[in-house]
Amino acid sequence: MKGHGVSEQGFAAEEIDTSRPHPARMYDYYLGGWDNYEVDRQAAEHVIRVHPQVRLSARANRAFMTRAVRDVVRDGVRQIIDIGTGIPTSPNTHEVAREIDPGVRVAYVDNDPIVATHAGAKLTNAGRAAFVLGDVREPGAVLAHPVVRDLIDFSEPVAVLLVAVLHFVKDEEDPAGIVATFADALPSGSRLILSHATAEPYEGYEGGYTDVKARDSVLGTYKNATAALNLRGRAEVEPLFGDFALEEPGLVRVPLWRPEGPVPGAEELNNTIFYGGVGRKG
Repeated sequence: MKGHGVSEQGFAAEEIDTSRPHPARMYDYYLGGWDNYEVDRQAAEHVIRVHPQVRLSARANRAFMTRAVRDVVRDGVRQIIDIGTGIPTSPNTHEVAREIDPGVRVAYVDNDPIVATHAGAKLTNAGRAAFVLGDVREPGAVLAHPVVRDLIDFSEPVAVLLVAVLHFVKDEEDPAGIVATFADALPSGSRLILSHATAEPYEGYEGGYTDVKARDSVLGTYKNATAALNLRGRAEVEPLFGDFALEEPGLVRVPLWRPEGPVPGAEELNNTIFYGGVGRKG
């Protein structure tokens, strides 16, 4: 793994691949951000045309992340490793966590150099936070990185965020093994905050999945990106938690995870294509 602390970036422009869409930059576009390139915008606009609800899903997934982070910090976790950080979009993980406790430490990890170019200004400027250029597919390297080891005390509980990340990991790349490597390194009381895209219909919606052709078109778009999309059903996602026991309400469509307001109806839940859950070790 190639890794850098934020002070070591020094990335040349040619290190940022603008020849193919990048999922992090497409996600930034779905959320209304501006840190993306024409190739990303074209791919994202195609996805929006065939699946207009993608922006709904992205916003719901982001809201799940903020609720889950607040919840684990309220429960005493003071360290976070946010893997697949994506383009910084306020409120970022450290901002959410520090609403509860200003002392929370956050290590951000992403494999896109454009994220690193924003990290100093938007993620690590407030202190007690660091950025590492790394890949979720190399969990051992992420855990061993000196920037992570300097910031995170592995004798105390840690929350690992894998939010909208593992659906970019192929089956042959062993997503369950990736989670297990993190679990083995963390003490009892640690948490896993995970969300994952699916093509399954919401079980309470009689209409079923709305458009199989749209799904296949979206998958085709991501095949041309720097990481392909691997949609999985609930029966495939739930085992990924491994040693992390799911907390209530279990693995659910993200708006249903400890909602703070009205719950969407069945059709909107069907169109919100993310499952989410929080697991606890020990």
